Amino acid sequence: MQELTIGTLIAVLEEMFGPVLFWALFALVAVVTVAYIYVLIRDRALSIKKFLWAQLSMPIGAVVAVWLVMSSTDSGFVDLGGPVDFVVLLGVAVLGAIGCAILVYTLQSLLWPTHIQKKAKPTARVS
Repeated sequence: MQELTIGTLIAVLEEMFGPVLFWALFALVAVVTVAYIYVLIRDRALSIKKFLWAQLSMPIGAVVAVWLVMSSTDSGFVDLGGPVDFVVLLGVAVLGAIGCAILVYTLQSLLWPTHIQKKAKPTARVS
């Protein structure tokens, strides 16, 4: 393999996870990203309370991401050879943590809107 292209990367990831799981994860990432952008535009500010809970969920996302990658390969932790293997595994953990934080923040914002939005709902006027 002389160069890394998007097609090659997709083929490798499909081979690792299987086509169904890979595209399901891809669709989940796309939906959460669009929902997160919607929440940021709608709220026009970050909620510190929701952001704290999102940060507290990051270790869970890191562990789940590493578990998913390790369970989808034939290798185990004892097969990690050089420093690049540990760097890649650390990268997987970091991306899993960030993804989990975005997911948790988005779900909180969609399920429990801020107090400003609750007050902003128009009420029916009696004439």
